[in-house]
Amino acid sequence: MRDEQMDVLIVGAGPVGLMAGLFLAQAGVSLRVIDQESGTAARSYGCALHSASLKHLQQLGLLDTVLGLGRKVSKVAFYERENRKAELDLAQAGAEFPFMLILPQDEFERMLVEALESRTGKAILWNHRLDDFQTAGDRVRSSVQELTGTSTGYVVPHWETVVKQRFDVHSSYVIGADGHRSLVRQRLGVASMGGTQREVFAAYEFTTDEAPYDEVRVVMDTDSSSVLWPLPGNKCRWAFQLLHSEATEFPDKERRALRVSDETTDQKIRDFVAGLAQKRAPWFKLSVKEVTWFSDVVFEHHCVKEFGAGRCWLAGDAAHQTGPVGVQSMNAGFIEAKALATAFGKGLEVRGGADLLQQFNREHQARWQQLLGLTGGLKPAANTDPWVKARAPRLLADLPAIDASLERLAGQLNLQLA
Repeated sequence: MRDEQMDVLIVGAGPVGLMAGLFLAQAGVSLRVIDQESGTAARSYGCALHSASLKHLQQLGLLDTVLGLGRKVSKVAFYERENRKAELDLAQAGAEFPFMLILPQDEFERMLVEALESRTGKAILWNHRLDDFQTAGDRVRSSVQELTGTSTGYVVPHWETVVKQRFDVHSSYVIGADGHRSLVRQRLGVASMGGTQREVFAAYEFTTDEAPYDEVRVVMDTDSSSVLWPLPGNKCRWAFQLLHSEATEFPDKERRALRVSDETTDQKIRDFVAGLAQKRAPWFKLSVKEVTWFSDVVFEHHCVKEFGAGRCWLAGDAAHQTGPVGVQSMNAGFIEAKALATAFGKGLEVRGGADLLQQFNREHQARWQQLLGLTGGLKPAANTDPWVKARAPRLLADLPAIDASLERLAGQLNLQLA
């Protein structure tokens, strides 16, 4: 790949970067995707696709495949301990698909990788990390590091990542879809807005003997939120928001699977999950059999003040992040991926596209100011249920929709999106 020429370099092979690649390939734009990880996600992180995302997959010819991987859910119920306080009916949100699809992220990513590699004839370059980039005229020169691993230490050996080689990649545009620690964002030097709210969730995926509840259940206490996701098969995922009194150190989300090593440890974790679930959600009666993985995940509610500049642009978690319940960041990232692919395609046709990209920045800035509640948030009416009214600011990030569908879901709770 040394000195390879292409139209678009995509940094990050998560769902948003892969979707950007598929839309670019559909438009006949040459591209390459790099990622510093060694492969797709090793865990089935929480992944819920909104109706708009399913429409995107339909446009790419992948809808039937993804539907076979997931579980359709048409309701989201809100609880405070044992009391059911409110619910959302996604079938009444006015979207083309009257449900959201819950599926394992690892399977979703593998499907996207297979489709992209098949359509471009180019493999994803795993173990490749962006170092820096420079723009000169209508081209971007990106410095890329190929990574490898080496064993270090004598008494206690461990695995360490080192740079195998460095080389340049030349492209017309760069998309940074490399997650919340985005190197592309760092190199662009763009600041963020919001960011005052930091949440830590402990996520546990487990098998159960019973059929999971046929809905997403969100528990909202005074100080914390927890969500139970039904997965395909007899699997579920609890995500508990941790209070400062419950944990003191929170590792970032990573792709390597963390599995229990012995039956004693496994039993302690099962007991912890069941016990915390009973404490926060007394209605929870499912058995907790095998805990297949667990992780602590940090979420910060923020968005970049600029989605990019010139020929380098951001999408997905590289540009923004919010809470995990509404899965808004990833699904908004798909909209951004398609918009960038369209802008780049037209820009390459006319050897420009700056106006299209500035329009992209304005539109997606406005969306995220709304999603973060920076331009009004959710406003209750005089007859809004008191429980909903008291939690209106927190509910904004918990509604699994964006744009018009978000407004309609808010209306089901007698809230208005301002």
